[in-house]
Amino acid sequence: MAAGGEIFSARSWLFAPGDSDKKMEKAAGGAADIVLIDLEDAVAESEKPTARTMVREFLQRQAGGLDRLWVRINPMDGPHTLDDLVAIMPGRPGGIMLPKVYGRPDVDRLDHYLSALEAANGIAIGSTRVIVLITETAAAMFTTGDYAGAPRVVALTWGAEDLADSIGASTNRNPDGSYGFTYELARSLTLLGAVTAGVAPVETIQGDFRDLDGLRARAEKVRRDGYRGMLAIHPAQVDVINAAFMPSEDELAEAQEIVDLFAANPGVGTIGFKGGMLDRPYLARAQTLLKLAGRG
Repeated sequence: MAAGGEIFSARSWLFAPGDSDKKMEKAAGGAADIVLIDLEDAVAESEKPTARTMVREFLQRQAGGLDRLWVRINPMDGPHTLDDLVAIMPGRPGGIMLPKVYGRPDVDRLDHYLSALEAANGIAIGSTRVIVLITETAAAMFTTGDYAGAPRVVALTWGAEDLADSIGASTNRNPDGSYGFTYELARSLTLLGAVTAGVAPVETIQGDFRDLDGLRARAEKVRRDGYRGMLAIHPAQVDVINAAFMPSEDELAEAQEIVDLFAANPGVGTIGFKGGMLDRPYLARAQTLLKLAGRG
């Protein structure tokens, strides 16, 4: 969990396959706030041992910036988790993405593994951060509010494709292309779970990386809903996501007006503004918006 009440800040989280030096290098050289080097879905079963070595060597070649280079390992209920961690931790990744959890015990178990491997590799204990994919199994949907105080966890995110597989659904979409009810529920529960835990909620991917207008609209919407960042599967999505998670100048100007208005009238509970009445929650939201833009 973030220290001192501060929420971890990262707008774009870009996946890069761990079996491609070219794609890892391109992602690391780009504008993504976090690069998620993938050892799970992007790597074929037969290639996982080779990919682990490639990821470790890639991390060890970096002159700096390891804080933004994270690794998605394979899930706890499979045979690869410890092999992944033993291979990559000498490279000192900035964080780990844990997929397909069944609940909080998976995170606690990961913490034990990481503590041992940090000690073995001369890494400060507890310094490797974690983002958790908390909706990829049906069971995990019932534990989305259990991550308050979870060790190392700075962000929660959700997934729709593996959840559909978990429950045996033939699709996760409505006829108009929008997510079905169960998947919108997953999105909402992730947001509420992250807020309860005091960590960053991160929106799931948009699979169609060519639809940048649709990506922009969706990213702007979930940012207004309370999300702090979004996963990306292609470098072309990064600039759109980064821009969408920065409040507009009009939003910032209005937020500053609200903050200034309350500051000029200390002690009031409600105050008139542009023909309406504002109470203290409006002030809190305005302050949060300014902080997100580095103006708070």
